[in-house]
Amino acid sequence: MIRVELPYHLRNLAKTGAEISLEVQDPITQRSLLDALEARYPVLRGTIRDHVTKMRRPFLRFFACEMDLSHEPMDALLPEAIRSGEEPYLIVGAIAGG
Repeated sequence: MIRVELPYHLRNLAKTGAEISLEVQDPITQRSLLDALEARYPVLRGTIRDHVTKMRRPFLRFFACEMDLSHEPMDALLPEAIRSGEEPYLIVGAIAGG
């Protein structure tokens, strides 16, 4: 099982807790993880990734094992600690201002 932590606004939309567990089929990549997340919580479709391009929304970031994966290829394997469920995959709402 893959552990995913959602930001407050997405967990409210999905009506779930801060951390969820997902069954993700191999290979476990950011794309397959987000596909599984959107399949389980259809209300999140279009909130994390664009409906058409499937690109990350501008004010969301992806982290795993203290690394920013936001600009990594979507089909690259996630770190072993994520694939084993030892560490959570974090979806974080970015903060902007000036």
